Amino acid sequence: MQVALGTARKRIRLQAMLTAVVIVLVFGSITAVLWVGAKDVINGSMSAGTLGQFVLYALIGAGSVGALAEVWAEVQRAAGGMARINDLLHERSVLVVPAQPSTLPLPVRGHLRLQGVRFHYPTRPDAPALEDFNLEVRPGETVALVGPSGAGKSTVFQLLLRFHDPEAGDITLDGVDLRTLAPATLRAQVALVPQDPVIFGATARENIRYGRLEAGDADIEAAARSAEAHEFLAALPQGYDSELGERGARLSGGQQQRLAIARALLKDAPVLLLDEATSALDAQSERAVQQALERLMRGRTTLVIAHRLATVLKADRIVVMDRGRIVAQGTHAELLAQGGLYAELARLQFDHAPMA
Repeated sequence: MQVALGTARKRIRLQAMLTAVVIVLVFGSITAVLWVGAKDVINGSMSAGTLGQFVLYALIGAGSVGALAEVWAEVQRAAGGMARINDLLHERSVLVVPAQPSTLPLPVRGHLRLQGVRFHYPTRPDAPALEDFNLEVRPGETVALVGPSGAGKSTVFQLLLRFHDPEAGDITLDGVDLRTLAPATLRAQVALVPQDPVIFGATARENIRYGRLEAGDADIEAAARSAEAHEFLAALPQGYDSELGERGARLSGGQQQRLAIARALLKDAPVLLLDEATSALDAQSERAVQQALERLMRGRTTLVIAHRLATVLKADRIVVMDRGRIVAQGTHAELLAQGGLYAELARLQFDHAPMA
């Protein structure tokens, strides 16, 4: 923030200096023309009309110089932006794409295993995001990750999607190390419903089709019906062909979530990642989204991140994380009986829940 503020001040200072120089040159040149011309008119060596012509030419030239100064400032600003774009174009990913990628055994069952995983974010080298992390998710199992903020739940998702590679340990899908797979092959087997869905400034149909680009209209409508989204999409002025606006401005938060669920349903991937999919929703929207999620989770290996424990009571297993480690796991009843962090989180949420 301080660097950006300092750079803005420097830019404003240089632009002000350039403007001052241009003003001095412009009015100086006009003054010089008037001074010399007035002397020549008094001496009789120049007519008043000729002096007027010179003054007019001086004003036109001065205006052009002033415009050039503004154009130069815009060119410099564009050059700075292009330099940043050029840096991005030359940026190279730290992830190594194998020259001969492995293939997954078909059909993909969705058996996930994280064994001895350790990971630090580059911006926080002294604080491990995950340390000696071990987790196995069997095919078709629903596992919920709970814990305080900073426990490493989102990091697990990022490693599973291979946005990063672990510094130590292995992550496998159906026994195949993720580092030996092409990123496109891996991500084709994973559907993600994020906390803040990405809605493009396009039609509802195109937003859902993003889950599977070759899908037909009938498949898109079927996915929308399963996601409890067909009713409000059909009610739009042009139905599925209605523009949703930038970042889905024409939809409510619950409607955006159901659109993201429809996209995941259309993708029909064996592994499903749910990142706080019902957060910040009212009770009616949450119920509709929850019903859509139950349809989506059937027969899929599902990992759920949840801060609200009421949304994960039906999970096959709840994994409690703290400071990058698993501190407990089991069903809701088992974890309550064990006490510890989960019991404390449950007490804070359920005992202090507002009355209806």
